[in-house]
Amino acid sequence: MQLQVDIGFNQLVQLVKKLSPRQWTKLKQEIENEQTADSTISELEAFLLNAPAFSEKQLDAIAEIRKTINGGRNNAG
Repeated sequence: MQLQVDIGFNQLVQLVKKLSPRQWTKLKQEIENEQTADSTISELEAFLLNAPAFSEKQLDAIAEIRKTINGGRNNAG
């Protein structure tokens, strides 16, 4: 079962201020872990978006090579 509560930012701040030091530390760690995960995803996205891509000519050559390899397998079997 999941409960969703809509609260304003100021209400959230007031709730956080009521946390014990131990709870505050745990909350900070959770937030920092989430931020680290988000930045890792962003780095991966940037890497993938900037990675080199095959040209149509290269893709055609790969397709031809695959056909040749598969044809050789069929003849040898």
